[in-house]
Amino acid sequence: MINIAGVVSIVLFYLLILFVGIWAGRKKQAGNDSEEEVMLAGRSIGLFVGIFTMTATWVGGGYINGTAEAIYTSGLVWCQAPFGYALSLVFGGIFFANPMRKQGYITMLDPLQDSFGERMGGLLFLPALCGEVFWAAGILAALGATLSVIIDMDHRTSVILSSCIAIFYTLFGGLYSVAYTDVIQLFCIFIGLWMCIPFAWANEHVKSLSAMDVDWIGHVEPKQRWFYIDYGLLLVFGGIPWQVYFQRVLSSKTAGRAQILSYVAAAGCILMAIPPVLIGAIAKATPWNETDYKGPYPLTVDETSMILPMVLQYLTPDFVSFFGLGAVSAAVMSSADSSVLSAASMFARNVYKLIFRQKASEMEIIWVMRVSIIIVGILSTIMALTIPSIYGLWSMCSDLVYVILFPQLLMVVHFKKHCNTYGSLAAYIVALFIRLSGGEAMLGLPALIHFPGYDEESQTQLFPFRTMAMLMSLITLIGVSWWTKMMFESGKLQPGYDIFRCVVNIPEDIQRVGEPSEAGEQLSVMAGPLGRSYGAATMAGKDERNGRINPALESDDDLPVAEAKRLNQQTAQQQVQKMLSNATGQGSGGGNLQGGQGMAVPTAEHDNTAF
Repeated sequence: MINIAGVVSIVLFYLLILFVGIWAGRKKQAGNDSEEEVMLAGRSIGLFVGIFTMTATWVGGGYINGTAEAIYTSGLVWCQAPFGYALSLVFGGIFFANPMRKQGYITMLDPLQDSFGERMGGLLFLPALCGEVFWAAGILAALGATLSVIIDMDHRTSVILSSCIAIFYTLFGGLYSVAYTDVIQLFCIFIGLWMCIPFAWANEHVKSLSAMDVDWIGHVEPKQRWFYIDYGLLLVFGGIPWQVYFQRVLSSKTAGRAQILSYVAAAGCILMAIPPVLIGAIAKATPWNETDYKGPYPLTVDETSMILPMVLQYLTPDFVSFFGLGAVSAAVMSSADSSVLSAASMFARNVYKLIFRQKASEMEIIWVMRVSIIIVGILSTIMALTIPSIYGLWSMCSDLVYVILFPQLLMVVHFKKHCNTYGSLAAYIVALFIRLSGGEAMLGLPALIHFPGYDEESQTQLFPFRTMAMLMSLITLIGVSWWTKMMFESGKLQPGYDIFRCVVNIPEDIQRVGEPSEAGEQLSVMAGPLGRSYGAATMAGKDERNGRINPALESDDDLPVAEAKRLNQQTAQQQVQKMLSNATGQGSGGGNLQGGQGMAVPTAEHDNTAF
């Protein structure tokens, strides 16, 4: 029988999230439907909202439900995700946030396509898409489990309903709606769960957590140590190359602020994990057959995935459980939106625009993104309805991202001169083969290779094969890139064999984005107050530098428009006079200005757009 009070609670919190999402969407500049405005909120996310939305990168439905489930089933030592994802934010802030934000990328795939070409970037989009869909599916599955406990609604119905609401306001407001609903989301989780913990802990059926028969700490068997380390590294470094993270980084006003947000959000992840850890421990200390719970005991896999809503439902008073469950449900719903927006943004920009429709208008790209939001939402909903374990689904998200994307993103951000498209493709194939050969019991994928220590009974690879796949991918990327460069530049392979056109067979009209300081003597207008009015390096169009905005070339000061125009015109006139004098000095016969003082076009070192 449907619980009317529970329905009222859910409706109220859903309306709150929906209202905030629509209100935030109105902050978007009227008539401005550019990629930057919709995908990155105009790079105007402030410090307060930025802290909350960066923390909400990982803190959502899968996070709180999965953490409580892990505590109940395996103990605290096996609940690695909160600590792993917190460390991923720290390392992301140290090594990736600053260079990515300075270059002014719009999506995480931009540097990959810049180094490896549009089509290779499209191939790298696939693991990123899988990761986002799996993550959103885990969140929606958590929501379905929660609502089935609160109001006795079929979880399929609740998942589909919640997905539709999240998709609606994401379509309406883009990242503005995502960011501002994140603020409400975290407040709901924090207040709702902490309100419920004292009542649950004081319930007469809950034993003392220090009792000998209540092992909520857990332990790691000696044979599982390498598996434990492998899983930890997967969470730490596999948690970096996600568009949901770089979406927040790239929407920050400055590179320095992006780093600060990463560090603060790491602390927020640990703080927000405390309530579900306590709830999982309380559940472990509860003999459920003595409560009003009427299901199977000991709990099966289906019940353990709902352990957090079960604690709130059966161990707290009605008025407390309604508030806690309603708040958590609304919060869970609002955390699915960022993954859906991330996947849609990458497809619209990095696949549709840069591969198929280079001349597509901004409005066309935005409409493609909106259609993609609907499609990704449907895929995530299907996954949420077909895979049972929330925590397993959540942890599986990082696998392909870790072994394929992390080594490639690391190289293009810090060592892009030492990698090329040949190495990228070879590394992709190697990583994919090793990961798939290890099998995945949750998907019914058998292990093709039994690595040392393979457990036949549980069909588990105890060998750290994921980290091995990542390292083999990194070595392959470096080795194949070095070998192909050496073979082509030494003449052992003719330029005609450079089919990806990334070593020696480079088209003359291709340019790459390098560090701003490496572009030679730029046009002085680029340092001017309104440098944004000119093509950043190529004069190709407004706000474009190889297809993306580069805020590193913009002034952080908001000068009055009239004053900025005057200064900009003055510097432009001076530059034109300088160009004319240089051309006159060189004569009319054959001065090649490319790469010299008179032109802002740096000679390209590589090109990979052909692949």
